[in-house]
Amino acid sequence: MKLSETINRIAPLDQEAMQEARQRWNSIAKPLHSLGKLEDCVCQIAGMTGDSNVQLDKKALMVFCADNGVVEEGVTQTGQEVTAVVAENFLSGQTSAAVMCRLAGADLYPVDMGIRRATRVPDYHVRRGTANMVKAEAMTREEGIRAIETGIRLAGVLKHKGYKIAATGEMGIGNTTTSAAVASVLLSCQPEEMVGRGAGLSSGGLERKLQAVKKAITLHRPDPDDPVAVLHKVGGLDLAGLAGFYLGCAAERLPVLIDGFISATAALAAAKLCPGAKAYMLASHCSKEPGMKKILTYLDKQAVLHAEMCLGEGTGAVAFLPVLEMGLDVYREMSTFSQIQIESYQELK
Repeated sequence: MKLSETINRIAPLDQEAMQEARQRWNSIAKPLHSLGKLEDCVCQIAGMTGDSNVQLDKKALMVFCADNGVVEEGVTQTGQEVTAVVAENFLSGQTSAAVMCRLAGADLYPVDMGIRRATRVPDYHVRRGTANMVKAEAMTREEGIRAIETGIRLAGVLKHKGYKIAATGEMGIGNTTTSAAVASVLLSCQPEEMVGRGAGLSSGGLERKLQAVKKAITLHRPDPDDPVAVLHKVGGLDLAGLAGFYLGCAAERLPVLIDGFISATAALAAAKLCPGAKAYMLASHCSKEPGMKKILTYLDKQAVLHAEMCLGEGTGAVAFLPVLEMGLDVYREMSTFSQIQIESYQELK
């Protein structure tokens, strides 16, 4: 589906379904609102799907994998070859996210959006890695749009397969650098507010990373009011694919979980393309990368988990799934005040 068509399909949440879900929560024999954000999440999912009978029995993690040319600037602790190795390890179950998916009962789908070398990962590549954004635009505008529309298509695939909720993940050495650049531009803030140590950098590496982000933004001057330009000039194929995935999930009325800083940056880009898409996103956790809180504030999201995670791959989103399902089990299975014949709690202002 084309980007413009997808944006036009994104509708507001179903307020009637949300109200029914809130009434169900308030009827359950426990103190009002005592499960906090878990109650809010279930109500929001009811609004997304248009059904207060919330079901999350079929879950998926979609991991967007791509290489980033900016690695040439010495902004990472490891080389680009690691992207391909880890991407293939998703298939064999030898990654952190794969282990966690098994426990959470989520199916794992890695996709090759632009790994530098061919792998056994399902191939959706737009190009074999991006250019070094310090020297040239990361990709062309056409390639950026193709990556976004690939993400849209993948959301449709999950919906067609009957999935009830999607978690987002990524794998790409150097993608905290591209994410810092994209978020700095879209939020009109200084790179210092967004650049962190990623997967682990020395102080010298952190300074190189900061300078790379500044040079790329100065060179290309992406327009913050044109999210596609920001993604194709200083972003990455994984980010563009993820942004499209968020939009596709919103168009399909499929709940989608934000993971960490990179995933949140893609959510930010999607929200800039279509503000209505924000309603279909849920924040799983708050990454300890410095820009995460600013992005969540813009998205008007409050993360549920605060575990100082910064692994990526979708690990934070997958970690949230069992917690969300515990809340949903209470919502569906617990007795109401009337069923156990006790007086219900009242709202006290």
